[in-house]
Amino acid sequence: MHPTQTYTARPGFSPLDLQNRSLAWRIGAVLLGSLLLTLSSYIEVPMYPVPVTMQTFAVTLIGALYGWRLGGLTILAWLAEGAAGLPVLAGGAGGFAHFFGPTGGYLLAFPIVGMVVGWLAERGWNGQRVAFAFAAMLIGNALCLVLGAAWLAAMIGVEKAIVAGVLPFIIGGVLKSALAAAVLKAMTRGTKRAET
Repeated sequence: MHPTQTYTARPGFSPLDLQNRSLAWRIGAVLLGSLLLTLSSYIEVPMYPVPVTMQTFAVTLIGALYGWRLGGLTILAWLAEGAAGLPVLAGGAGGFAHFFGPTGGYLLAFPIVGMVVGWLAERGWNGQRVAFAFAAMLIGNALCLVLGAAWLAAMIGVEKAIVAGVLPFIIGGVLKSALAAAVLKAMTRGTKRAET
């Protein structure tokens, strides 16, 4: 690719096809994505200092479906809702203080994760190639753990951060990656059937 060329998303990288939709559709997608993220926050297994939720499932799926720009914007909108005090974070929490506590690194990692997965999806790591979609979801989950644990390590030390902020989430990350890839594949297949 020539240095002055810009990359555009592959046609049909997402079954939602949001890059070809109107502004109203995109605004609706942001609202729907925020709702999905909120619902995923309420599916929680309380643990200290970081709870297990379905948030990374929603973050990676939104990235893959929306693309890196709209996916990142959607996740940032949801985080803004949480910072404003709305009960959208894990367990119905809200407030700016949560961004400075033990879970702050994970929260701040979410838009980065969504954008990375969206960027990969736009380049073919999507529901049309489920193994690549699964790999993209794994990369997203791993990135979230690394960034979240780095933040946590500054508070409780590296060893404790790995024990409390990484190890309990590895199996769940793999399972959520597989689920997100399967949902993406099913949506892509359903769209293809609807078109024929």
